[in-house]
Amino acid sequence: MSGRLLRLVCTAAVVAGTVLAPLPAAAVPEPEPRERSVADLLTDLQRLYREAEKATETYNATEEKLRLKRAELTRLDSALTEARLSLHDSRGAAGRLARQQYQNSTDISPYVRLLLARDPQHALDQGHVIGQLAKERADTVGRLTGTEHRADELARRARGALDDQLTLAARQKKDRDDVRDRLDDVAGLLASLTAEQLTRLAEFEEQGVQKAQQELTASGALGDDDREPSREGEKALEYARRQLGKPYEWGAEGPKTYDCSGLTSQAWAHAGTAIPRTSQEQWARLPRIDLEDLRPGDLVIYFPEATHVAIYLGQGEVIEAPRTGEKIKVSPIASHPLLGAVRPDEAGQAPATDARYAPVFSGS
Repeated sequence: MSGRLLRLVCTAAVVAGTVLAPLPAAAVPEPEPRERSVADLLTDLQRLYREAEKATETYNATEEKLRLKRAELTRLDSALTEARLSLHDSRGAAGRLARQQYQNSTDISPYVRLLLARDPQHALDQGHVIGQLAKERADTVGRLTGTEHRADELARRARGALDDQLTLAARQKKDRDDVRDRLDDVAGLLASLTAEQLTRLAEFEEQGVQKAQQELTASGALGDDDREPSREGEKALEYARRQLGKPYEWGAEGPKTYDCSGLTSQAWAHAGTAIPRTSQEQWARLPRIDLEDLRPGDLVIYFPEATHVAIYLGQGEVIEAPRTGEKIKVSPIASHPLLGAVRPDEAGQAPATDARYAPVFSGS
């Protein structure tokens, strides 16, 4: 190739490279990101908090099932040990019975003995004794058979309970991981905000709660709100008051930290009334009351899925363990969307469904 042609090819290659080479990324102008509104940020943050609390209550429900299953397994193990000891004793008695039968196998039949006896009455008495012995032997065999069946049944149930416990333990770990993931989402969003955004967010949330509280109070939904607590309700409230200022911790039931249903279940336990561990079960199983009938000590349930609960203090306020990062405090009853209320010391059972208890959504 001539020198002139070589120079043309090289020049073309340089030009082609210049034309075809992509522009550096820095050269492409990026649109300015639109700052999200405080309302949008609050909506996202509250959604993440709700998801975290829902995951927490799911974890609590699994933990409660696991606790009951452990208690069942302990009871079954104790019963199985007792049955095996009884079986050992029954087998010993059966062994003695077999040896007696063998030793007496060459005896004359009691009927022949009766025919040959000089004193028939004495022979009849002997026959009665023999009959009693035969009954005792039959009872021994029956006890042995029954104890064997009971021991086998207890062993089967204990194996089933152990399998259930292992399944629940695996589910508990999954639920725990789910809570941690949800809390990581909350922490990630909070970490992305500036101090100014956090301040505006808190102010905006407070304004929403105040507005919801005013609307609820003006509606008359709380009635006269001047009722006295029951004796048990006052004890539950006294316990809740003593926990004010303690940190929220998911899955905790005290005495140093609590989650929402951990606080309410422990408060009523100290009042002498055992109630379900989770807010969903408290809503499902405790007798429901109208908001206008609220009295101090009653439980207020929040959100459509009943994932938050607080204890009513009176005068439109509740004591609650709010959420991760906060402490147990007194809050307006309308701090969250209301679902309804339950009364732990009310006689009777909660209805399965009732139109009166449709969710009353208020707040953010």
